[in-house]
Amino acid sequence: MKRTIKIVDYNPNWPQEFAKIAQDLRQILPKAIRIDHIGSTSVPNLGAKDIIDIQVTVRELDPQILETLRKNDYQIREHIQKDCLTGFTGNACEMRKFLTLEKKGQRRANIHIRKEGALNQKYALLFRDYLRSCTTTRDAYLQIKKQLASIYPHDIDGYLDIKDPVMDIIFRAAQLWAQNKV
Repeated sequence: MKRTIKIVDYNPNWPQEFAKIAQDLRQILPKAIRIDHIGSTSVPNLGAKDIIDIQVTVRELDPQILETLRKNDYQIREHIQKDCLTGFTGNACEMRKFLTLEKKGQRRANIHIRKEGALNQKYALLFRDYLRSCTTTRDAYLQIKKQLASIYPHDIDGYLDIKDPVMDIIFRAAQLWAQNKV
């Protein structure tokens, strides 16, 4: 059974829902350097799929992290081991990650575990911060997501095939924004 891709209005409870999951993750992953609310649910006034995205930053991608999460009823997605970035030709280690879903029986969440300082770890934070600061980009991104959800309501691959490169374009703008912000 495929889930319908639905973009909902921003929910002011999303930060509290993130905090609850983050608290559990801090208890079971005490060596995590930081745990951040990322993705669309972390951007005020941005509609999103009702899935909390979380980034756990670690010093190394140690497989023991997955075992700890598995023992604590998190749903491991072992087939996803990296992020993709349009045009990226650098070191593959910059894009490595672990992915897990929410603890069984809890609200939907995607938990990305990434190495501190890796490009994909910095990408998630910069993307979020840029959308928080640039309402024009935030609103255009929302419009794209809504259109894609209407075109691909039951095809997550079709949805992501277009949304992900759009995110990469926004990330390039975010990099320039960050350079000029200093």
